[in-house]
Amino acid sequence: MITAFSLILSLIILAAALAAIRFKSLPSAIIATGAVSLFSSVLYILLAAPDVAMTEAAISSGLMTALFFMVLGKTRKEDKHG
Repeated sequence: MITAFSLILSLIILAAALAAIRFKSLPSAIIATGAVSLFSSVLYILLAAPDVAMTEAAISSGLMTALFFMVLGKTRKEDKHG
């Protein structure tokens, strides 16, 4: 059961990673990248690595996604003024 769920999660991670590469819209690519991190943290839970899962969820899917959106907002403001 866990192996099947791990395989399904791995396929979802792969699909989200490919979507992040293929999206033309930067916000969509950032959300897809956050989804990769979020599903990776769930996979780490299944692989009995809760410390890695918490770090992945907090830093990669949470903090980095927010940071990417902040940088995207700042660069778009500079494009309008410059």
